[in-house]
Amino acid sequence: MAANTPHIIRVKKRNSHRQSGHGGSWKIAYADFMTAMMAFFLVMWLISISSPQELTQIAEYFRTPLSTAINPGKKSGDATNPIPGGGKDPIFREGDVMPEPNNIIDGDANYRFEKLKKSLEQAILKDPRLNELKPHLLIDMINDGLRIQIVDSENRPMFKVGSATVEPYMRDILRAIAPLLNDVPNRISISGHTDDLPYANGANYSNWELSSDRANASRRELIRGGMDENKVLRVVGMASAIHLDTEDGLAPINRRISIIVLNDEDAKQILREYSGAKPINDVLNKPQKISSDPIVDEISAVKIP
Repeated sequence: MAANTPHIIRVKKRNSHRQSGHGGSWKIAYADFMTAMMAFFLVMWLISISSPQELTQIAEYFRTPLSTAINPGKKSGDATNPIPGGGKDPIFREGDVMPEPNNIIDGDANYRFEKLKKSLEQAILKDPRLNELKPHLLIDMINDGLRIQIVDSENRPMFKVGSATVEPYMRDILRAIAPLLNDVPNRISISGHTDDLPYANGANYSNWELSSDRANASRRELIRGGMDENKVLRVVGMASAIHLDTEDGLAPINRRISIIVLNDEDAKQILREYSGAKPINDVLNKPQKISSDPIVDEISAVKIP
Protein backbone atom coordinates (compact mmCIF):
# COMPACT_ATOMS: atom_id res chain seq x y z
CA MET A 1 0.00 0.00 0.00
CA ALA A 2 2.73 2.39 0.95
CA ALA A 3 4.72 1.30 -2.09
CA ASN A 4 1.90 2.34 -4.44
CA THR A 5 1.62 5.83 -2.91
CA PRO A 6 3.13 8.43 -5.33
CA HIS A 7 5.82 10.74 -4.06
CA ILE A 8 4.78 14.35 -3.66
CA ILE A 9 7.35 16.80 -5.14
CA ARG A 10 7.28 20.23 -3.61
CA VAL A 11 9.00 23.16 -5.38
CA LYS A 12 9.75 26.20 -3.22
CA LYS A 13 9.99 29.57 -5.01
CA ARG A 14 11.79 32.38 -3.33
CA ASN A 15 10.58 35.84 -4.26
CA SER A 16 13.36 38.41 -3.97
CA HIS A 17 12.12 41.94 -3.34
CA ARG A 18 15.58 43.56 -3.51
CA GLN A 19 16.01 46.32 -6.08
CA SER A 20 18.58 45.82 -8.81
CA GLY A 21 21.56 48.16 -9.01
CA HIS A 22 20.82 49.18 -12.66
CA GLY A 23 24.47 48.53 -13.60
CA GLY A 24 27.37 51.06 -13.75
CA SER A 25 27.05 52.39 -17.32
CA TRP A 26 25.72 55.76 -16.14
CA LYS A 27 28.91 56.34 -14.19
CA ILE A 28 31.00 55.97 -17.33
CA ALA A 29 28.77 58.39 -19.23
CA TYR A 30 28.92 60.88 -16.38
CA ALA A 31 32.72 60.64 -16.19
CA ASP A 32 32.98 61.26 -19.94
CA PHE A 33 30.73 64.29 -19.61
CA MET A 34 32.80 65.76 -16.76
CA THR A 35 36.03 65.19 -18.68
CA ALA A 36 34.61 66.97 -21.72
CA MET A 37 33.45 69.91 -19.60
CA MET A 38 36.86 70.19 -17.93
CA ALA A 39 38.56 70.21 -21.34
CA PHE A 40 36.11 72.83 -22.61
CA PHE A 41 36.68 75.23 -19.73
CA LEU A 42 40.44 74.68 -19.96
CA VAL A 43 40.36 75.71 -23.61
CA MET A 44 38.21 78.76 -22.79
CA TRP A 45 40.68 79.78 -20.07
CA LEU A 46 43.66 79.45 -22.41
CA ILE A 47 41.90 81.57 -25.05
CA SER A 48 41.10 84.28 -22.51
CA ILE A 49 44.74 84.69 -21.41
CA SER A 50 46.30 84.36 -24.88
CA SER A 51 47.35 87.43 -26.82
CA PRO A 52 46.13 88.13 -30.38
CA GLN A 53 49.56 87.13 -31.71
CA GLU A 54 49.47 83.80 -29.89
CA LEU A 55 45.93 83.13 -31.11
CA THR A 56 47.09 83.79 -34.68
CA GLN A 57 49.94 81.31 -34.30
CA ILE A 58 47.61 78.68 -32.83
CA ALA A 59 45.12 79.18 -35.68
CA GLU A 60 47.94 78.89 -38.22
CA TYR A 61 49.01 75.59 -36.69
CA PHE A 62 45.55 74.03 -37.14
CA ARG A 63 44.92 75.62 -40.54
CA THR A 64 46.27 72.69 -42.59
CA PRO A 65 44.25 72.37 -45.82
CA LEU A 66 42.46 69.03 -46.20
CA SER A 67 43.81 68.56 -49.72
CA THR A 68 47.34 69.02 -48.45
CA ALA A 69 46.81 66.53 -45.64
CA ILE A 70 45.44 63.90 -48.07
CA ASN A 71 47.76 64.60 -50.99
CA PRO A 72 50.85 66.36 -49.69
CA GLY A 73 52.53 66.45 -53.09
CA LYS A 74 55.95 65.25 -54.08
CA LYS A 75 58.65 65.12 -51.48
CA SER A 76 62.20 66.01 -52.27
CA GLY A 77 63.13 62.53 -51.06
CA ASP A 78 61.31 61.09 -54.08
CA ALA A 79 63.84 62.62 -56.44
CA THR A 80 66.35 60.34 -58.16
CA ASN A 81 69.22 62.82 -58.00
CA PRO A 82 70.78 64.32 -54.86
CA ILE A 83 70.04 67.90 -53.92
CA PRO A 84 73.05 70.17 -54.40
CA GLY A 85 74.22 72.47 -51.63
CA GLY A 86 71.95 75.45 -51.14
CA GLY A 87 68.94 73.60 -52.56
CA LYS A 88 65.41 73.50 -51.23
CA ASP A 89 64.59 72.29 -47.78
CA PRO A 90 64.28 68.47 -48.01
CA ILE A 91 61.61 68.49 -45.29
CA PHE A 92 59.39 71.03 -47.05
CA ARG A 93 56.37 69.64 -48.90
CA GLU A 94 54.34 71.34 -51.58
CA GLY A 95 51.27 72.95 -50.08
CA ASP A 96 52.80 73.41 -46.65
CA VAL A 97 52.35 76.80 -45.01
CA MET A 98 55.68 78.46 -44.36
CA PRO A 99 55.89 79.69 -40.76
CA GLU A 100 56.12 83.42 -40.23
CA PRO A 101 59.34 84.80 -38.77
CA ASN A 102 59.34 84.73 -35.01
CA ASN A 103 59.35 88.45 -34.38
CA ILE A 104 56.60 88.28 -31.81
CA ILE A 105 57.34 89.22 -28.23
CA ASP A 106 58.15 86.27 -25.97
CA GLY A 107 55.40 84.83 -23.80
CA ASP A 108 56.40 86.29 -20.42
CA ALA A 109 56.90 89.81 -21.77
CA ASN A 110 53.72 89.57 -23.79
CA TYR A 111 51.78 88.60 -20.67
CA ARG A 112 53.23 91.58 -18.78
CA PHE A 113 52.37 93.94 -21.63
CA GLU A 114 48.82 92.66 -21.91
CA LYS A 115 48.39 93.05 -18.15
CA LEU A 116 49.78 96.59 -18.30
CA LYS A 117 47.49 97.42 -21.21
CA LYS A 118 44.44 96.26 -19.25
CA SER A 119 45.59 98.25 -16.20
CA LEU A 120 45.89 101.39 -18.34
CA GLU A 121 42.46 100.87 -19.86
CA GLN A 122 40.89 100.31 -16.43
CA ALA A 123 42.60 103.42 -15.03
CA ILE A 124 41.20 105.46 -17.91
CA LEU A 125 37.69 104.16 -17.29
CA LYS A 126 37.81 104.74 -13.52
CA ASP A 127 39.13 108.31 -13.68
CA PRO A 128 36.49 110.71 -15.06
CA ARG A 129 39.19 113.14 -16.23
CA LEU A 130 41.03 110.44 -18.16
CA ASN A 131 37.83 108.94 -19.50
CA GLU A 132 37.03 112.29 -21.06
CA LEU A 133 40.47 112.27 -22.70
CA LYS A 134 40.15 108.70 -23.97
CA PRO A 135 40.10 109.75 -27.67
CA HIS A 136 43.60 111.20 -27.16
CA LEU A 137 45.06 107.85 -26.04
CA LEU A 138 46.08 105.14 -28.50
CA ILE A 139 47.39 101.92 -26.95
CA ASP A 140 48.55 99.02 -29.10
CA MET A 141 51.06 96.18 -29.28
CA ILE A 142 53.95 96.43 -31.74
CA ASN A 143 57.07 94.36 -32.31
CA ASP A 144 59.07 96.77 -30.13
CA GLY A 145 56.72 96.36 -27.17
CA LEU A 146 53.65 98.18 -25.83
CA ARG A 147 53.10 101.59 -27.43
CA ILE A 148 51.16 104.38 -25.72
CA GLN A 149 50.48 107.40 -27.92
CA ILE A 150 49.01 110.68 -26.68
CA VAL A 151 47.73 112.62 -29.68
CA ASP A 152 46.53 116.15 -30.27
CA SER A 153 43.11 117.27 -31.41
CA GLU A 154 42.00 120.46 -33.10
CA ASN A 155 40.23 121.80 -30.01
CA ARG A 156 42.47 120.35 -27.32
CA PRO A 157 46.22 120.45 -27.96
CA MET A 158 48.51 118.64 -25.53
CA PHE A 159 51.06 121.48 -25.49
CA LYS A 160 50.81 125.21 -25.88
CA VAL A 161 51.15 126.21 -29.51
CA GLY A 162 54.77 126.34 -30.63
CA SER A 163 56.19 125.48 -27.21
CA ALA A 164 56.97 122.55 -24.90
CA THR A 165 54.72 123.83 -22.10
CA VAL A 166 52.49 120.95 -21.01
CA GLU A 167 48.75 121.64 -20.86
CA PRO A 168 46.92 120.59 -17.65
CA TYR A 169 45.02 117.68 -19.26
CA MET A 170 48.23 116.34 -20.79
CA ARG A 171 49.78 116.51 -17.34
CA ASP A 172 46.86 114.54 -15.92
CA ILE A 173 47.36 111.77 -18.48
CA LEU A 174 51.11 111.48 -17.94
CA ARG A 175 50.91 111.50 -14.16
CA ALA A 176 48.08 108.94 -14.16
CA ILE A 177 49.96 106.38 -16.25
CA ALA A 178 53.33 107.01 -14.56
CA PRO A 179 52.84 104.64 -11.55
CA LEU A 180 51.52 101.88 -13.82
CA LEU A 181 54.74 101.86 -15.82
CA ASN A 182 56.56 100.75 -12.67
CA ASP A 183 54.56 97.50 -12.69
CA VAL A 184 56.81 96.07 -15.42
CA PRO A 185 60.62 95.90 -15.31
CA ASN A 186 61.00 96.96 -18.94
CA ARG A 187 62.70 100.19 -20.00
CA ILE A 188 60.82 102.85 -21.98
CA SER A 189 61.49 105.07 -24.97
CA ILE A 190 59.83 108.49 -25.36
CA SER A 191 59.60 110.23 -28.72
CA GLY A 192 58.04 113.53 -29.72
CA HIS A 193 56.37 114.15 -33.09
CA THR A 194 55.08 117.27 -34.86
CA ASP A 195 53.10 117.98 -37.99
CA ASP A 196 54.45 119.43 -41.24
CA LEU A 197 53.83 123.05 -40.24
CA PRO A 198 57.30 124.65 -40.13
CA TYR A 199 58.35 126.49 -37.01
CA ALA A 200 58.24 130.28 -37.33
CA ASN A 201 61.88 130.76 -36.39
CA GLY A 202 63.14 127.65 -38.14
CA ALA A 203 66.68 128.91 -38.60
CA ASN A 204 67.50 128.67 -34.90
CA TYR A 205 64.67 126.54 -33.54
CA SER A 206 62.86 123.99 -35.74
CA ASN A 207 60.41 121.15 -35.30
CA TRP A 208 63.35 118.93 -34.42
CA GLU A 209 64.12 120.96 -31.33
CA LEU A 210 60.43 121.39 -30.53
CA SER A 211 59.68 117.65 -30.68
CA SER A 212 62.75 116.89 -28.55
CA ASP A 213 61.74 119.46 -25.92
CA ARG A 214 58.20 118.10 -25.78
CA ALA A 215 59.46 114.53 -25.35
CA ASN A 216 61.73 115.67 -22.52
CA ALA A 217 58.91 117.65 -20.90
CA SER A 218 56.80 114.48 -20.99
CA ARG A 219 59.63 112.57 -19.32
CA ARG A 220 59.70 115.11 -16.48
CA GLU A 221 55.94 114.81 -15.95
CA LEU A 222 56.15 111.01 -15.83
CA ILE A 223 58.84 111.20 -13.16
CA ARG A 224 56.81 113.73 -11.16
CA GLY A 225 53.90 111.32 -11.40
CA GLY A 226 55.91 108.59 -9.69
CA MET A 227 57.67 106.72 -12.47
CA ASP A 228 61.20 105.53 -11.73
CA GLU A 229 63.55 107.81 -13.68
CA ASN A 230 65.92 104.90 -14.35
CA LYS A 231 63.27 103.29 -16.56
CA VAL A 232 63.89 105.88 -19.30
CA LEU A 233 66.29 104.48 -21.89
CA ARG A 234 65.83 106.98 -24.72
CA VAL A 235 64.25 110.38 -25.35
CA VAL A 236 64.18 111.50 -28.99
CA GLY A 237 62.58 114.13 -31.17
CA MET A 238 61.31 112.93 -34.55
CA ALA A 239 59.90 116.27 -35.85
CA SER A 240 57.53 115.47 -38.77
CA ALA A 241 59.52 112.46 -40.04
CA ILE A 242 56.83 109.88 -39.12
CA HIS A 243 53.11 110.60 -39.57
CA LEU A 244 50.09 108.78 -38.26
CA ASP A 245 47.96 110.39 -40.93
CA THR A 246 50.05 109.80 -44.03
CA GLU A 247 47.59 111.63 -46.30
CA ASP A 248 47.45 114.88 -44.34
CA GLY A 249 50.77 116.08 -42.94
CA LEU A 250 49.03 118.91 -41.04
CA ALA A 251 46.52 116.64 -39.27
CA PRO A 252 46.43 117.21 -35.46
CA ILE A 253 46.90 113.48 -34.84
CA ASN A 254 50.45 113.78 -36.17
CA ARG A 255 51.34 115.95 -33.17
CA ARG A 256 51.86 113.37 -30.48
CA ILE A 257 54.01 111.86 -27.77
CA SER A 258 54.83 108.19 -28.17
CA ILE A 259 55.82 106.10 -25.13
CA ILE A 260 57.05 102.58 -25.91
CA VAL A 261 57.53 100.02 -23.15
CA LEU A 262 60.38 98.15 -24.82
CA ASN A 263 60.80 94.41 -24.91
CA ASP A 264 64.14 93.10 -23.69
CA GLU A 265 65.62 92.46 -27.14
CA ASP A 266 64.91 95.97 -28.44
CA ALA A 267 66.27 97.51 -25.25
CA LYS A 268 69.48 95.50 -25.67
CA GLN A 269 69.70 96.57 -29.30
CA ILE A 270 69.49 100.25 -28.33
CA LEU A 271 72.20 99.73 -25.72
CA ARG A 272 74.42 98.05 -28.30
CA GLU A 273 73.92 100.87 -30.78
CA TYR A 274 74.90 103.59 -28.34
CA SER A 275 77.53 101.83 -26.26
CA GLY A 276 79.49 99.88 -28.87
CA ALA A 277 81.56 102.77 -30.27
CA LYS A 278 85.21 103.14 -29.25
CA PRO A 279 86.58 106.47 -28.02
CA ILE A 280 88.11 108.55 -30.82
CA ASN A 281 91.47 108.65 -29.00
CA ASP A 282 91.67 104.86 -29.05
CA VAL A 283 91.16 104.86 -32.80
CA LEU A 284 93.71 107.61 -33.51
CA ASN A 285 96.36 106.19 -31.18
CA LYS A 286 96.03 102.63 -32.48
CA PRO A 287 99.42 101.42 -33.92
CA GLN A 288 99.42 101.32 -37.69
CA LYS A 289 100.23 98.08 -39.47
CA ILE A 290 103.37 98.08 -41.63
CA SER A 291 102.60 97.40 -45.28
CA SER A 292 104.85 96.71 -48.22
CA ASP A 293 102.50 98.62 -50.49
CA PRO A 294 103.79 102.22 -50.89
CA ILE A 295 100.25 103.51 -51.54
CA VAL A 296 99.00 102.04 -48.28
CA ASP A 297 102.04 103.44 -46.42
CA GLU A 298 101.37 106.87 -47.81
CA ILE A 299 97.72 106.79 -46.73
CA SER A 300 98.67 105.53 -43.26
CA ALA A 301 101.19 108.33 -42.82
CA VAL A 302 98.51 111.00 -43.21
CA LYS A 303 97.64 112.44 -39.80
CA ILE A 304 94.43 114.12 -38.86
CA PRO A 305 95.19 117.77 -37.97
